[in-house]
Amino acid sequence: MNRARRGKMALTAAVVGVGLLTAGCGYITPQQTNHQYSASDGIRADLGPLKLRNILIVSSGEDQPGRVIGAVYNSSSKDVKLTMKGAEGSQTEVAVKANSYTLLNDTTDEAILSTTGGKAGSLVDVQVSEDGTNVNSTVRVPVLDTTLPEYKEYLPSGSTPSPSTSATPSPSASESAAGH
Repeated sequence: MNRARRGKMALTAAVVGVGLLTAGCGYITPQQTNHQYSASDGIRADLGPLKLRNILIVSSGEDQPGRVIGAVYNSSSKDVKLTMKGAEGSQTEVAVKANSYTLLNDTTDEAILSTTGGKAGSLVDVQVSEDGTNVNSTVRVPVLDTTLPEYKEYLPSGSTPSPSTSATPSPSASESAAGH
């Protein structure tokens, strides 16, 4: 074997060796794309033919009404009604057409619970059921307030907004003492 051939074979062996070494890293490193998770503020849940995605409740307080927002996908060939039961008997129903979806963020499909049952930042138990296959489950749904401006438009009407910093300056201690 001449020198040029030996050089080519050595180079080929080195390339194959490097390829095997780097392929081994991918074998032992967990792949994030294989792990499904909610990459948003809401939760995900599967309920028979229904897929609930990015579900959360926007409310100004624990004893205030809360609007459920997110998306509900129906993979069945029948129209399905989703029922959500929250705190103190509050309940809302959402119709989802066959092989379609309903966006609860739309104004036409508002899903309002009369009582949230949890303050902002908490998780509340919501019993969800669907009438197509009569599957039901209890899911823990996050409650958010209007601290994040993107949720202000979803606060149910009739709710008192959550307390925030006031634009009216408060009197200083010396002004209060001098005035009274």
